[in-house]
Amino acid sequence: MNEIELNFLRSLSAQYPTIASASTEIINLQSILNLPKGTEHFMTDIHGESEQFNHILKNGSGSVRRKINEEFGNTMSERDKKALATLIYYPKEKLDIVLQEEENIEDWYKITLHRLVQITKRVASKYTRSKVRKALPEDFAYIIEELITEKAELLDKEAYYNEIIHTIIRLDRAPEFIIALSNLIQRLVIDHLHIVGDIYDRGPGPHVIMETLRNYHSVDVQWGNHDIVWMGAASGHMACICNVIRMAARYGNLSTLEEGYGINLIPLATFALTTYADTNCDVFAVHYDNDYNTKDLALDTKMHKAITMIQFKLEGQIIKRRPCFEMEDRLLLDKIDYEKGTILLDGKTYKLKECDFPTIDPADPYALSKEEEEVMKRLQKAFLSCEKLQKHVRFLFSKGGLYKVYNSNLLYHGCMPVDENGDFLQVNLFGTKYSGKALYDVLEHYARRGYYSKHHPEEKAKGQDVIWYIWSGPKSPVFGKDKMATFERYFIEEKETHKEVKNSYYKLLDEEEFINKILAEFGLDSKDAHIVNGHVPVEAKKGESPVKCGGKLFIIDGGFSKAYQDKTGIAGYTLVSNSYGMRLVAHEPFESAEMAIKKESDIFSDSVIIETMKRRQRVADTDIGVEIKERIRALEDLLQAYRDGSLIEKGI
Repeated sequence: MNEIELNFLRSLSAQYPTIASASTEIINLQSILNLPKGTEHFMTDIHGESEQFNHILKNGSGSVRRKINEEFGNTMSERDKKALATLIYYPKEKLDIVLQEEENIEDWYKITLHRLVQITKRVASKYTRSKVRKALPEDFAYIIEELITEKAELLDKEAYYNEIIHTIIRLDRAPEFIIALSNLIQRLVIDHLHIVGDIYDRGPGPHVIMETLRNYHSVDVQWGNHDIVWMGAASGHMACICNVIRMAARYGNLSTLEEGYGINLIPLATFALTTYADTNCDVFAVHYDNDYNTKDLALDTKMHKAITMIQFKLEGQIIKRRPCFEMEDRLLLDKIDYEKGTILLDGKTYKLKECDFPTIDPADPYALSKEEEEVMKRLQKAFLSCEKLQKHVRFLFSKGGLYKVYNSNLLYHGCMPVDENGDFLQVNLFGTKYSGKALYDVLEHYARRGYYSKHHPEEKAKGQDVIWYIWSGPKSPVFGKDKMATFERYFIEEKETHKEVKNSYYKLLDEEEFINKILAEFGLDSKDAHIVNGHVPVEAKKGESPVKCGGKLFIIDGGFSKAYQDKTGIAGYTLVSNSYGMRLVAHEPFESAEMAIKKESDIFSDSVIIETMKRRQRVADTDIGVEIKERIRALEDLLQAYRDGSLIEKGI
């Protein structure tokens, strides 16, 4: 044994100072390897729809209801199963209703507590007692542990078990205990959550979703293009700030910024009211739903136009200073004939829907006016000083990345940028070319610099511009199109100019050789690995399947966002992977949490088993299992060192 190995074992011996303690830990870890693999839950493209997200999170994409069916089978009516499921999802809200309606509340408590204990036992059975203990709510930890570990059917324990339930009711602690058990069931039914991108934009509640994720017990996030632009905005990048505000204005969600995050938009509002007071803003219509306050419509429309024009200018500045991005075709403001109201695109002249641009100097169209500069400085300060936004973005950086390899699954939001032959595209970043996995890695590296770097302003500026490129660049893995035709959609009638050509990746998804090539690039064995993908809505109503390449790839964006549901025909796909296999779940549009509580109307989810394991997967078959095996090997080396005298036991 060399000195480096011996030093490592000396360090390990501080935690396990005796043969007995090391042996006990080996036995414990070896037994954990034989437990069933924990359930993983995959969600993507949530787009601010917090109510639907929270409901699906609470029911584990139907996992809670399946546990109820497994436990009670035909011994419980369908009505009672629905009531129990609703109670588990929304315990506090459901209890308020029950307390008003139930005539014999003590009997209801007794029946309900017994049922909840049974479900808790079932969902806890695949974990070690230690792991369950860590998940227990502090106020009821001892009681719950007693109830779920004792066998009430044994005669000498039955009275003890029943007396615990009786005393909880007698002391008027049943409501709190029911809430604690329900939350514990939600906690245990899913071991780990994967968010495969796009938490932000379109829907009204991304800040609510982010708070939920920050408090979730085990989660990772693969950044989507709509997440990355918010991350850029939080870093203070002005073009990203413009994009975030523009999309909020377009979808009638400025309240997310003002109320959800407390970002002051008054400077922009004041500027817009003054500068665009007598300006045509027809093409900047706000797409709002029933919750939108129409009294703000005129102002929001002007703000929408004001921030969009600033965005086009700032993006032009980026393209000019970063020629390596190869986005010169997106320099459009200098292609406008401001007198005729036309624009020259790809050799063809198009009439603009409007050409009323009071802040554009035709001689220098990408320069901000003094007033625009002042507005952007104040907005930048507001984003940088927003404590809640900074917490949320730091969470995305700490728990996320552009991709993740986890238990033989490769997770990413958009695509692997390739040419028509399926060869990885090369991207020039500041003089060096990257492709494949290396492209993901370097883009993520620069993104982190753009947010965190403090002492190297030039590197920080590069990183921030790269974040913007990840959002909209033609070879960005999370964007995956040849251009973002924002200008054309606003100002040009002809649909031919609106077309955004998807990367060739999307034409090759059923080519096994191509999918295997991507898996190999990330070090995965194509025999049992999968790609889990979001970003592009699956048009289920046209018969499109989310399962590609014979089950090697899943695209699980099915339209969480209401803006997409007319196109997709459903309200999103999710994926559940447990010890028995993988299950794809298609969700119908969600009415509301209020209706789910009052009517006990769970979201309708149609699930399909897409892969069944030949044998039940154990912890030993997972990435955590690999880590545990390495730990066991190190502990066995420590045992040997104790036994051959290389190290001396302590504390004996």
